Amino acid sequence: MISGKRRRVRAIFDATFPRLARSEGDVMKLLVKAVENSKPLCEVEKVKIAGTTYDVPSMVGRDRQKSLAFRWILEGAEERRISKSTSLEKSLFEEIVDAYRQRGIAHMKRKNPHRLASLKRRFAHFRWPTRTGVKEKRKFVGFARF
Repeated sequence: MISGKRRRVRAIFDATFPRLARSEGDVMKLLVKAVENSKPLCEVEKVKIAGTTYDVPSMVGRDRQKSLAFRWILEGAEERRISKSTSLEKSLFEEIVDAYRQRGIAHMKRKNPHRLASLKRRFAHFRWPTRTGVKEKRKFVGFARF
């Protein structure tokens, strides 16, 4: 799947989808639910403040959530494939079904950033001012009379 082998990837998915349809029924609902179960909600970013680098938890955007979920499912299928004798179609099928059932390698990769973010939540206050990049402007109300 590296270096633009589109035909090979298409053949792998074309072989995986009928297998999913035979075992689980509706393929698209299964695939959407598997991706939903693999999406991370938060991750840890490095923020440098006053010369010290902190691991700060932050929310993940929707596009990044989807791309991470797809990437983790495909990496999980590659990791499942212990030897070259096991087909990538079979390992991808097993990984999609496991992600649907909230198990498997992709689900474990989803849990790791959540676990790390919950451990580093004491540094969450460092994220807010630097994340937006916009400081709150004061409104001129008028001269105060004392």
